[in-house]
This record gives sequence, C-alpha cells and structure tokens, in this order.
Amino acid sequence: MAKTVEEIADAMFNMVKDAQGQKKLKPMDLTKAMVSIFGDEVDKKTCKLAIKQLIDSGKCVYTYFGGSYIELPHREGAAND
Repeated sequence: MAKTVEEIADAMFNMVKDAQGQKKLKPMDLTKAMVSIFGDEVDKKTCKLAIKQLIDSGKCVYTYFGGSYIELPHREGAAND
C-alpha cells in the first residue's frame, strides 16, 4: 500500500530533526532515504509533495550554502526570551 504524503512528510521531518546540527540534507537525500526505507510504497513525485508540505507548513525551511538544503527553521537569539 502506498504511503500518504503526510506519512512521508512526517518521516522526512524526523530525519531532518535528527540530522540537525550534524548534517545538512538536500531534497534528493530525503527522497533517496524515503525510497530506501519504504521501497515501492513511495515515488519521487510523492516525496516532492511531502517536501512542499513541510516547507509550506513552516516545519522546515530551505537554506542555501553552495546548494539547497532542507533544515528546521533557525531561532534567533532574541527569540529565545
């Protein structure tokens, strides 16, 4: 049975959260990881929709350091009050 966009987005979010501060993940890294985890239950189109959902919801943001990466939104020092 195919995974829903929400299930894939949740798995991607957890992967980004776990990698935070250790490794920056590119969109293709997340897509490849989902295919290796779920196999034939996912495809690139569904992964792309899941990434779009993460970005649109504000759970993740795109950053650019010589390439596009997906990370958790950074909190500014003043926002920690």
